Amino acid sequence: MSAIFCCSGTQGYKNKTISEESKFREFITWVAFPKESKIQTEDLPSTATLAIQVVKQVNYGPLENKRYFIHNSNGSGETAFVEVAEQWLINANFQKLNAYKNYKCATHNRFFEMNVYEKDPINSHHWRANVARPASQIDL
Repeated sequence: MSAIFCCSGTQGYKNKTISEESKFREFITWVAFPKESKIQTEDLPSTATLAIQVVKQVNYGPLENKRYFIHNSNGSGETAFVEVAEQWLINANFQKLNAYKNYKCATHNRFFEMNVYEKDPINSHHWRANVARPASQIDL
């Protein structure tokens, strides 16, 4: 298990309110430091329609990691997310939306970009590669 943010000092960075705001707000509430997570491989919800990608990097430096979290409504009324592998999103046909938020930790010189992915209800057949897919070779 590893922490998602480096500390509790991570703050929003030049963010504007966007149409997908509620999705980010829900995730940010859940992910608050010292939340830890590890990739789940069993008992994953097949009904998930929302995923958040968290890209962590040194500010103006190298990429440290990319992590993916799917929304898991467990029926108890609590919001929860489950970390999954990138391949799970590809197999489940998730598409990257044009919706992101940025966060920065000045103390640890880290930058976090969060992107929204949704399950593509139209392209259920994987007959062609789509550049909006979360593939490591195309996701910059």
